[in-house]
Amino acid sequence: MKPLLITDCDEVLLHMVRHFGTWLGEAHAIDFRMQGGSFADSMTRADGTVLAPEEMWEKLDGFFPAEMGRQTLVPHAREALARLAEQADIVVLTNLQDHCRTHRVDQLATHGIVHRVECNQGGKGPPVARLVAEYGPSVTVFVDDLPVHHESVAETAPEVHRLHMVSEPDLAVHIPPAPHSNARIDDWVEAERWIAARFAAGLPATA
Repeated sequence: MKPLLITDCDEVLLHMVRHFGTWLGEAHAIDFRMQGGSFADSMTRADGTVLAPEEMWEKLDGFFPAEMGRQTLVPHAREALARLAEQADIVVLTNLQDHCRTHRVDQLATHGIVHRVECNQGGKGPPVARLVAEYGPSVTVFVDDLPVHHESVAETAPEVHRLHMVSEPDLAVHIPPAPHSNARIDDWVEAERWIAARFAAGLPATA
């Protein structure tokens, strides 16, 4: 049995918010500031009004997939995945609509990251549990930037090791470690060592 790494994409493998913010300003004259790490009040017009939730999701849908080419690779992510893939299966679990899957596969391939990609909507616990059942791994590590997904995985697949990573420095300072994660590491050099250590130990998460 091989280990399994299940990783998010945006703000883990690829930078998103910095490029999303630039696009909002250029295309829609909207100011984007992640104050406190919350999308709910991050987008304002020139008159100071905050976008309603439905407008916020509309803008995100406008970015994906049309503007995905703006995204840039997180430092050391490609190299870390390449080394980890020598011993483990890797799945990219991304919360995008299903019609964006091919775009995400192609986007990652342009950055030298070629692994299985699964799209998801909602909490990531159920799809993580399904992937664990499918692969039957010796040990599984889950990496994501959003605390809600660590909580979901902790509830549905508690044996999975959960690494909280926020690779965007301007965003990371506003987001505390996820309460339901096992560790918080925001760079791939250290994260690779942590993941490899979990693989080597071959033990399930304990909390």
